[in-house]
Amino acid sequence: MLSGTEPVLALRAGGTAFVVEVCHPVPRVLHWGADLDAPGDDLRRTAGPAVLNNSPDVPRVLSVWPSERDGWSGTPAQAGNADGYGTTPRPSLDSHWMDVPADGVGGRISFQFNDRVSGLRSTVNYELDRFGVLAVSMSVERDAPGSYTLDGLVTLLPVPERAVELLDFTGKWCRERAPQRAPFGYGTHLRSTRRGKPGHDSPYLLMAGTAAFGFGHGEVWAAHLAWSGEQRYLAERLPEGAGTFSAVIGAGESLRSGEVILAEGERYDAPTVLFVWSDAGTDGVADRLHRRLRARPRHPGSPRPLVLNTWEAVYFDHDLDRLTDLVERAASVGVERIVLDDGWFRGRREADAGLGDWFVDGDVWPDGLEPFVKVVRAHGMQFGLWFEPEMVNLDSDLARSHPDWILGPREGLGPTARRQYVLDIARPDAYAYLLARLDELVSAYSIDYLKWDHNRDLLEAVSGERPGVRRQTLALYRLLDELRSRHPGLEIETCSGGGGRVDLGILDRTDRVWASDCNDPVERAQIERWTRVLVPPELVGSHLGAARAHTTSRTTDLSFRLAASLTAHAGIEQDLTAADPATLATVAAWSALYREFRPLLHTGRVVNADLADDATALYGTIAQDGSRALFTWLRFATSAAGQSGRVRFPGLCAGARYRVTVREELGAASRHQAADPEWVAAGRIEVSGAVLTVAGLPLPTLNPQQAMLIDIERIS
Repeated sequence: MLSGTEPVLALRAGGTAFVVEVCHPVPRVLHWGADLDAPGDDLRRTAGPAVLNNSPDVPRVLSVWPSERDGWSGTPAQAGNADGYGTTPRPSLDSHWMDVPADGVGGRISFQFNDRVSGLRSTVNYELDRFGVLAVSMSVERDAPGSYTLDGLVTLLPVPERAVELLDFTGKWCRERAPQRAPFGYGTHLRSTRRGKPGHDSPYLLMAGTAAFGFGHGEVWAAHLAWSGEQRYLAERLPEGAGTFSAVIGAGESLRSGEVILAEGERYDAPTVLFVWSDAGTDGVADRLHRRLRARPRHPGSPRPLVLNTWEAVYFDHDLDRLTDLVERAASVGVERIVLDDGWFRGRREADAGLGDWFVDGDVWPDGLEPFVKVVRAHGMQFGLWFEPEMVNLDSDLARSHPDWILGPREGLGPTARRQYVLDIARPDAYAYLLARLDELVSAYSIDYLKWDHNRDLLEAVSGERPGVRRQTLALYRLLDELRSRHPGLEIETCSGGGGRVDLGILDRTDRVWASDCNDPVERAQIERWTRVLVPPELVGSHLGAARAHTTSRTTDLSFRLAASLTAHAGIEQDLTAADPATLATVAAWSALYREFRPLLHTGRVVNADLADDATALYGTIAQDGSRALFTWLRFATSAAGQSGRVRFPGLCAGARYRVTVREELGAASRHQAADPEWVAAGRIEVSGAVLTVAGLPLPTLNPQQAMLIDIERIS
């Protein structure tokens, strides 16, 4: 551990470097990005910008705690007041330390400040992991009498002038993580969510990059807020720059007015912000984040079981005989986990009643769930159950007994959403009730898996007339942590009307995300492609749905639906009892293909081809040792061009030799051509990596909503 007199501190890992100068009153960032083969002192001696006309008479600085005192006119790191005063923070460095592992890879830097103006003690920690992901956490503690109202902490890092484009995400229910690009212009690009959760339109991941950066090319600087409450992302460029840099990106929790009021001795810990630099486009960002997640002690290590969820098969029609038939069909095609979805608990025959009454409905299940669980176990499968613990219907015993447990203003509740309200789980009595019910049911049925849903935004989220989103989020985290502590083998899927709460805060406590309620493969392929920039495939649930999609009414071929749902954590959400023998045989072949490829899909490196034609996509997963890869070639719509020409396969080794095989166990994709390219017609070819990665292979022109699987093995 180092401290004291070192003027420049640097963390290095994975080709990335983070460098700061220890100066007073506040250290400044010298570099974040590519590792430099240069002395840190050279950065320090070149870090002084020009003094501009009509500006402060000293050079502006972008410090680790940006404020107006430094001449920074952008968004400050800290905003708040002490009873209307102390609105201009002046943190002064009190102490610092750096800890670097013996091998010099990664490490941690911490700075502690005193601020007499705000009456706060402040800390900012930088931790660079072995994969080049920089985690930044900030905290403030009241160190004076009276109170301090914190309006927000934002973590900001500089980016250079060549970062000229922005990419983040928007969306809606069943169309999550839709990418949107914009020039990185002057002023503030601000995305703030006020939904009580990240939301279906979450910015998700804010990326600034070089011109026309893509999946596999360009420099990218990215930020992600690991927090399941309300969020704030920003990218900001001022005419005078940011010290010697051009602009900043950052993120922080979006706080409601009065949500955090610190009395003497009280502390606020801001959610961690993850920053990632890549010189290999967005796939490089994904690779660093995936390796970080896979290195976690509790990251799922066992094969991800093939799932059948009952929702789109039976909806609320819970009948033991019908469900038994469904389980038997599921077993015949290789399903390994059954999840009983909504409709099992008291009073739940439609979506307008029962939420909160987490007791098995005796009218539907007179002998409890035990007979059904025995059927599932008899086929060697795991058992999972759906809950929506944070919600309540007014038509429930819970709401009738405890109307004060509903999150909302005293003056009266606003309108329902999805005919439900939010349960104030930050209340100790409501929290205790939920924990007891969940714990009892998991114990009673030895539940392996919970699908944890959350189907509405939090509007007017006040508790005792105080803003309650932050407390609600922290209570959720405590509930998940306690449940997993009591049941160490329990797995939990996070679902929020589909993909409305997908972030690395919730993923610290869960084992899978439901990326979207949309099982339409045309929509789903796009949603999952962008979900994988943050979340590795083994944590992304992807299910086979019915031919006519429940959410879009689009009809697609079985082969396309199967191919689109193969390359994540696969499952089924279709009534197999209505399937004919040919369909079941094809689903069984898909199940076998999933078991063959999941060791690769759930550990490999995700890549995407940069294509000129947005109507097509080529994405794949490559084994970490490069020995094998599985690519999917898709067409969403028709194109002006008759054929795609040679398409390059990213991520393979140009110096190797490969065997390339078209896998058609799911059925041949429909073509929009008279004959295939010669190598496709042969079904298999041996070819050099240079041809695959540099020249590319001619690929067939598929009809819309068709997909082809391409298996690539390294042979030398």
